Amino acid sequence: MSGRTESDTEPAPSEAEEPAEYVEDARRARRTAAGTGALLCVAGLAAALMRLTGPAPAVVPAAYALGAAVCALAALLGARGRTRRALWLLIAGTMVMALGDQFD
Repeated sequence: MSGRTESDTEPAPSEAEEPAEYVEDARRARRTAAGTGALLCVAGLAAALMRLTGPAPAVVPAAYALGAAVCALAALLGARGRTRRALWLLIAGTMVMALGDQFD
């Protein structure tokens, strides 16, 4: 007989190794989403406070504050594991802050 025996096949990877790899990737994604959201939130709030004290129109600090609030929500969702939604909210919050910058 020329068929292959079970000893000729490569052993399947251990089931315990693959999930540990995915768990570390998920932790890293959660930390990144939460950290980026918090950083953008602080930056947006600082920009809103700086523009509030200056001669800028009222819509400018409001846009920065709204963008910071969206980024804070993204940080919360990212910390809870909703990293895809957090990424889209980070993009949206940054775009709102950029839009506020265009009014200045």
